[in-house]
Amino acid sequence: MMKKKSTVLALTLVLALLVTFSVSSCAKKKISSEPTTTTAAEEAQRRAEEEARQRELERQKALQEENLSDESLSDGMAAYRTASAKSIFENEDVYFEFDSIRLTPDAQEILTKKAKWLRANPAATITIEGHCDNRGTNEYNLALGEGRAQSVSAFLADLGINSSRLNTISYGEERPIEFAQSEEGWAKNRRAHFVIIE
Repeated sequence: MMKKKSTVLALTLVLALLVTFSVSSCAKKKISSEPTTTTAAEEAQRRAEEEARQRELERQKALQEENLSDESLSDGMAAYRTASAKSIFENEDVYFEFDSIRLTPDAQEILTKKAKWLRANPAATITIEGHCDNRGTNEYNLALGEGRAQSVSAFLADLGINSSRLNTISYGEERPIEFAQSEEGWAKNRRAHFVIIE
């Protein structure tokens, strides 16, 4: 009888355990529908980080715009310098004495600067125009103008400029820049003028 009681008790215990286990495994976990609350300190930190990110974005944008502006300014300045150098090259004539093709020291100095520009701009070729005043015959002045242009071309070639980049032409007395019939006017017409061809 004792044995039967202990068996019933053991079975009751096992049953109680099974019921307890089954109830606890079927119980639903309570899901909180309450939003997670953040502290004021966390919210302030999040706001500060967002503001810092925004400031950095604005700083990067400003730097980019400044760089674009600098590049545009640099391009504009470079174009201006190039145009200015070309203008100086073309408009700085060399002058000759009366009835002469000999280069003066001033003419040689100017041509040395022109050779430097030509070395820096290897794609450029030039036309050297020979001009005279209106004294002498037309044929004589055409020959004299050609001699002046050739004299300039030879000097530039001696400074290392390839002669294939140097074209010459004579206008003789046909294209004066000064019409006064005086020594001053004639001196301005005895010249070699330069035209850049690219």
